[in-house]
Amino acid sequence: MIRIVTSTNLKAVKGLLSATRIRDRATETNAAAIVERVRKGGDRALRRFAEELDGLTGPIEVPRGEWEAAARTVPAPVRRAIRDAARNIRRVSKAQVPKGWRVTVAPGVTVEQRVVPLARVGCYVPAGRYPLPSSLLMTAIPARSAGVPEVIVACPRPDATVFAAALEAGVDRLFRVGGAHAVAAMAYGTRTVPRVDKIVGPGNRWVSAAKSLVTADCSIDFYAGPTEVLIVAAKTPASWVAADLIAQAEHDPDARAVCITTSRRVAEAVAREVALQMPVEGPAAASLWKHGGIIVASSMNDAVALANEAASEHLVVETNEVAARMVNAGAIFVGPWTAQVAGDYAIGSNHVLPTAGAARFRGGLNAADFVKLVSVQRASERGLRSIARTITTLARAEGLEGHARSVEERVGSRESLDGARDRSGVGSRKPPMRQSGTSRPQDLKTPRPQAPRTSRPQDPKTSRPSRTQR
Repeated sequence: MIRIVTSTNLKAVKGLLSATRIRDRATETNAAAIVERVRKGGDRALRRFAEELDGLTGPIEVPRGEWEAAARTVPAPVRRAIRDAARNIRRVSKAQVPKGWRVTVAPGVTVEQRVVPLARVGCYVPAGRYPLPSSLLMTAIPARSAGVPEVIVACPRPDATVFAAALEAGVDRLFRVGGAHAVAAMAYGTRTVPRVDKIVGPGNRWVSAAKSLVTADCSIDFYAGPTEVLIVAAKTPASWVAADLIAQAEHDPDARAVCITTSRRVAEAVAREVALQMPVEGPAAASLWKHGGIIVASSMNDAVALANEAASEHLVVETNEVAARMVNAGAIFVGPWTAQVAGDYAIGSNHVLPTAGAARFRGGLNAADFVKLVSVQRASERGLRSIARTITTLARAEGLEGHARSVEERVGSRESLDGARDRSGVGSRKPPMRQSGTSRPQDLKTPRPQAPRTSRPQDPKTSRPSRTQR
């Protein structure tokens, strides 16, 4: 049911661990056509695709009263689980929000980092085999924690649990659309669906293709391919490892679930448990047959090197010592009791994670993804004079005379700067007298710019200017 290979079988190992993005040209071509038609046709095109592909029969936007009525039908234990998961996600998300700061880089020169929330965010919630309220919590709550004033959700077939999660997460609006057409609507805006600044959340190949297509006009979290788990195990019970492999494999026939161990005996025990636990229905069997495997490494050093090379979405290890050596992973789960599925729901860390090797250069979705870090720079006369020579020297080294003159118009020429430095070490406070015939007309003289009274950004909850459809 699941193959066992040694780490010396380089071709087999590469096949198991190289989860590179596979380009589906047909899907990309068709998704591009859908995106363009929605961009140009707005609601009319959006409704047509939603009716044809999502089975939409009612309005595109779901009235809030319908959310509330549906949420009341959710069993109390499920509502409680949603509330508890939301509390943990919110706690982690608030700790992830970047902080503002101000530093003086030279006397009279300061740089401030201002943390500004995005104005509107769109969360995509999949509903393939089942709607995923956990994905709504994982995307909407970090956005709210970051201070985003408006959060909308697109889900092709929301059920009562999705509505309950939307209420718990503080979602503003919810639209019953999915696929590439939902991504296009959020990226470009229609009469019904407002244009957003960023689209986040997992989805199928159509959603992933559409997100890639709109990135020139709308920010996204990252390209999300089929899910992955890599388990490095030497002592964890074989039945636990097998259960974790099957849990990840049941997501999708293209999911990738792999174990690395240093023991042939452990590898064979895990393979037996996988065969015993394999469900009769669902995609797990096909996934493990096509993409699953167990690699027998020559040592733990070999296992660590293979895991870092793989840069898997989920990485499970047994000890803190091994975890400290792992640098490429979307999320790391340490110890046999830290079940990877716990991170999908209740630990509080985000389950929207990079796939297909993208963990080499970024981690999972977090609250910092929903803010802009804006630099605010201020220089007094003394400050500009103190750095003027550095500016003009570098500008002329780059052949940009206009850049140098922009500073010298304020503080004087190179010669006057040299003379001022000789006299005071800082620079003259008055620009040199101009030669006859070059004096600036009196009416062009302007007062010295004044620093703003405050560096605080405006209240992020202020209303957003309307955005016209492209």
